[in-house]
Amino acid sequence: MSDAQRKMYIFLFVLTVVTTLGFQSWRTLINNFSVEVVHINGQQMGLLQSIREIPGFLALLVVYLLLFFKEHKLAALSVIVLGIGISITGYFSSIYGLIFSTLLMSFGFHYYETLNQSLTLQYFDQTQAPMIMGRLRGISSLVNIISGAIVFSLAFWLNYAQIFFLIGMLTILGGIWAWLQDPEDKNLPHQNKKMILRKKYWLFYVLTLLAGARRQIFVAFAVFLLVKKFHYTIFETSILFVLNNILSYYFSPLLGKAINYFGERKVLSLEYTALIFIFTVYAFCDNKWIVGLMYILDHIFFNFAIAIRSYFQKIADPLDIAPSMAVGFTINHIVAVIIPVLGGMLWMYDYRLTFLGGVVFSLISLYFVQKIKVSVDN
Repeated sequence: MSDAQRKMYIFLFVLTVVTTLGFQSWRTLINNFSVEVVHINGQQMGLLQSIREIPGFLALLVVYLLLFFKEHKLAALSVIVLGIGISITGYFSSIYGLIFSTLLMSFGFHYYETLNQSLTLQYFDQTQAPMIMGRLRGISSLVNIISGAIVFSLAFWLNYAQIFFLIGMLTILGGIWAWLQDPEDKNLPHQNKKMILRKKYWLFYVLTLLAGARRQIFVAFAVFLLVKKFHYTIFETSILFVLNNILSYYFSPLLGKAINYFGERKVLSLEYTALIFIFTVYAFCDNKWIVGLMYILDHIFFNFAIAIRSYFQKIADPLDIAPSMAVGFTINHIVAVIIPVLGGMLWMYDYRLTFLGGVVFSLISLYFVQKIKVSVDN
């Protein structure tokens, strides 16, 4: 790893830690805060979650912000915005205030994630990038566990507003530190400062869209199934959460090695073949422990999505990485509004249909994954 790469890795490492700490702490608190303090109902919660995805849908605007900011500066600024959104959450105790703070937080989070992916693909070569992405995923999993312990401990001493403020300020400090750094490699080619849509990237766009659909089924309905049908307690779901993050901490770095050894086509084929089985079990199994095991496996395969980005790195013009990551993030979030609503409608008729929809998406994904060219595959 060169000196420039080492500087960028430390830069991304620190920002990933503070971003994960801030966002995971927000996720841990927001449902209880919304119900106990803001007193929102189920319909308002659904609205809030849909609004939270809007910044992801608007990630393509990152391209135009790069006209005014260097990419690493914009990444730091995004983390500062994330921290501000978190820190003010507890002081806006109305539905409209909650929407405002959530939007602010979400813009910071989604824009940093977009820039994180872009900087990783620019600064690390085709062998290093999957390793770095896997390593940062593993670090995020560890920080997820730590953030849960921090929030749990602070809850004995502080109220919601104080916890949000403290966590937000820690996130802001991380962003300020990053703003003062200069990890830029002046020898790298300057990125295109406009929205890029190229015919040769069509497979990346399709796989990204399908990955977004799979993500929403997992996020919106997997835990809901465990609680609604199998009556998982808070303790049981917490145990699953901890297990997931421990396993991700150890397995995520290995994923980068697997991508380098087997190639993206084989790794993604394994993911979608496994998902066909997992979603089928979700739909038809009546054993709560087997379904819980499927949730753990689902979470492990969730990380395989980094292979889509490493595949893109191998086919992309180096000048297109930043704008394409922004466009890809937007494509991934197109389904963020559609799938939860459609899946919820199917659930009301028969919950199995929601997960059978996941089987269909997995089959379609498996078909398109085979179109990854062998010459691109390792």
